[in-house]
Amino acid sequence: MSTNVVADGGVLVDPQTADRIRSMLLATSSLRTVANVVQVDAISYDVLIDRSEVGSGWAQETPATVETATPLLERISIRLHELAAMPKASQRILDDSAFDIEGWLAQKIATRFIRAEAAAFINGDGVDKPKGILLPPKVANASWTWGSLGFVTTGAAADFAATNSADCLVNLVYALGADYRANATFLMNSRTTAAVRRLKDTTGRFLWVDGLQEGEPARLMGYRVLIAEDMPDIAANTFPIAFGDFNAGYTIAERPDLRILRDPFSAKPHVLFYANKRVGGDVTDFAAIKLLRVSV
Repeated sequence: MSTNVVADGGVLVDPQTADRIRSMLLATSSLRTVANVVQVDAISYDVLIDRSEVGSGWAQETPATVETATPLLERISIRLHELAAMPKASQRILDDSAFDIEGWLAQKIATRFIRAEAAAFINGDGVDKPKGILLPPKVANASWTWGSLGFVTTGAAADFAATNSADCLVNLVYALGADYRANATFLMNSRTTAAVRRLKDTTGRFLWVDGLQEGEPARLMGYRVLIAEDMPDIAANTFPIAFGDFNAGYTIAERPDLRILRDPFSAKPHVLFYANKRVGGDVTDFAAIKLLRVSV
């Protein structure tokens, strides 16, 4: 018998556990809340990007119309990678425990999946894991071209500038195209957030505004702030803050089936709980995300 073939007795799925893990992933995983998440039944997902405008020009009544430029299409292929966990418990502890061991293991698996996904969506190198938002080449925003992410600088070598500290955040916001700013979000970790919360404008008012109601996100210069602990800390030549429309700029592709295999046969007298899901991610619009670099 094989745990990989339904007809041979495998794939013993507990739907309650699977739903619990899925709901926790959707509710807690950071970049998922702002990225474009699609479910696919394939090994990869292709995104077609129209990254240019159709050419145009002023025409006269009699002269021949001059040929204008055609739009350029870009294909970005997102490959799905497997994320897996397989804790083991003895059958005796499952029978005799005073609390729900299986439910507790499911929660631990979900927590581990959340951490692994969150790290990959930020810093993943694309080798057996998703490609993170910080993976593409980075260039000064004045020299930005498709395929790279543009950045602006803080004005100091290892921190915010000593004077007019908040100017770099203003530059970061307006480095992003107007069409993207309407749905834009700041992305940073907790340590960077602590530093940003202390920034003030020229009149002494804090730039950071906490949500007025429970569940309402904090605002920085009027834009939502998402805390992602895998973003870099403030240090020389790091990129601690990202700002952009992540729904347009980053796509997460995943298989809709998150499987839990309860295997009491392979490691008797223990029971194996094998959970796996397939997920991929990549930057799909390089114009939709801008970065803040700590440098002069």
